[in-house]
Amino acid sequence: MTGVSFYILEKDSAQGKYIFACKLIEKAYRQGQFSFVLTKDDRQSQIMDDLLWSFRPGSFIPHDKMPCIPNTNSSRVLIGKALPSDDHQTLLINLSENCPDLDHQNARIIEIIENDETAKAAGRARYKQYQSAGFSIETHRL
Repeated sequence: MTGVSFYILEKDSAQGKYIFACKLIEKAYRQGQFSFVLTKDDRQSQIMDDLLWSFRPGSFIPHDKMPCIPNTNSSRVLIGKALPSDDHQTLLINLSENCPDLDHQNARIIEIIENDETAKAAGRARYKQYQSAGFSIETHRL
């Protein structure tokens, strides 16, 4: 069963959300997990692409932006506004405002919620969708 973790940030900051996502991605990468970062648009994909090069001095996490050529991607991290057709990702970090395709196979889904009412309302809606689908859900307040 897919597990979903909601991380509720203390501050209302898009940059804080992206940096926190980078830290989670780095942890997954170091553990050898394949990750997919689902973004809402090309602009958000580019922000994550740039940050994964530089969010921490001396850091770089190998990654690619979709679309990429299947079976030649050696990255463990993919970024895109649509889920890839293959299911090799074990971790899905959802930065979009929508619930991802729940039929897609992931071992874990991460939701990062900024501390503002609009983001919280959208997060609650996704929470209900995951709950209705029978996913195991946990919430962390940071």
